Amino acid sequence: MASADSLAGLMKWLRRAEWQDAFNELLNRHLAPVCAKFDVAVDELPELIEDQHLAVWGCIFEDFLARNLDDGRNIVDDYLKRRGWKESASNKAYMAALRSSVMSLYEVSDIVRDASFLARDLLRGGEAVRVSERLATRSLKAWDRIAARMIRVGTKTEMAGGVLLFDYDTSEIVLNALRRAEKKARRNAGELSRQLGRDIDPALIAAALTDTEVLRASAFLFTNVWLDDLLTRTLHPALPRMCNTDGDELTFTTVSYLLQPEATADAIGLALTTISALQPESQTFWNWFEPQPNARKKRRTNGQTFVTSLGDGSLVLGTLELKNGRLVLEVNSQQRAAQGRALIEPVLGQLIGEPLTEARTVTQLMASRPASRSTALSSGLSADEERALLHATLDRHYRNLLNEPVPMLGNTSPLVAAKTAKGRERLAVWHKLLENGAARYASGTPMSDYDLSWMWEKLGVTELRR
Repeated sequence: MASADSLAGLMKWLRRAEWQDAFNELLNRHLAPVCAKFDVAVDELPELIEDQHLAVWGCIFEDFLARNLDDGRNIVDDYLKRRGWKESASNKAYMAALRSSVMSLYEVSDIVRDASFLARDLLRGGEAVRVSERLATRSLKAWDRIAARMIRVGTKTEMAGGVLLFDYDTSEIVLNALRRAEKKARRNAGELSRQLGRDIDPALIAAALTDTEVLRASAFLFTNVWLDDLLTRTLHPALPRMCNTDGDELTFTTVSYLLQPEATADAIGLALTTISALQPESQTFWNWFEPQPNARKKRRTNGQTFVTSLGDGSLVLGTLELKNGRLVLEVNSQQRAAQGRALIEPVLGQLIGEPLTEARTVTQLMASRPASRSTALSSGLSADEERALLHATLDRHYRNLLNEPVPMLGNTSPLVAAKTAKGRERLAVWHKLLENGAARYASGTPMSDYDLSWMWEKLGVTELRR
């Protein structure tokens, strides 16, 4: 990424009256639609989004450098013609490269700190290119998706200064919008041919409407979608919808039965042995489980799925515990509470009284937590012991997950998805999201140190890790 000094002359040239109207028009195209949606004035953005405003302004400025005005003029051409003699050869080469650049969406990998990274164009395809970069390598993570301009300067590929970081879902919105735009442009080639003249072959016009040309005209789309997502999270923060594997919204529910005088632990235990779906862990604790979770059709969900499994992969639906003269059923949804009651009440009969039910949503649980804690709880283990314990837990979690339905994989398990070409493509995206999420933990923490690469080999998709 070149320094701001490389474009200092152009930035000063932009202040000339002959360019201001055109630049302001482009700035409004990038910002005004989203600002209007959130009832925010454009000049309020710097304070609202703080440091990120510099990245947005950089994207708009670079878009202006690469555009021709209605009269055919371009600010870079004009500046180099009239003031180019004042610039170094490297600055002129950088400006010329920006002049012909387009913004696209890239996937980042193989980051070499303070040196370079690989960038794969998700819109135009092709092999990933090695980008010479220093500063951004300190914040980028493997499999990040960024909107940027990759430009060739001399023998190196460099990244321009206007860079927007996208999460997976928001980047997919951009990808789908640009693919639709390209298809629409090609469909309209015939109409454009008629407008330009009968002797122009529509096929030639369609061929000229390459994905690069669509990108050249669509830089504002990246800003629109990115800013919409940022303002949504800033002005209207919300928890993601969290569900269990049945698609029920998470509501942590406790059903507490007061034991009748004649009820003993032995009598309760004996009655519960007749329910095959209960697995005793002790004389007073049982897991309510589903031995073959994949055999039951799971509901598709639009949120995050909460899964609890036993060591053999069985799905835990709830727990039962005898404590303080009560039998307590704990589940993660009100629907499962009803199912659990229907399961145990007929066999317990007169041993239990009418239940008391308490239900709390994720939002209510978070609201009930203290705002801060003066002291951190210690496990009593050393850092190495904590890391080993967490990594062993993660190993069990992810190995169990290989047999669980995953919404992103079409509600099939990773092992099943690995058997088809389409499933393998989905697996690669899913696994990159897992690795990207782990990489976002603070460096040196047990989570950031956890190596997920074994899953690529286990699922047989190592060749897609690129």
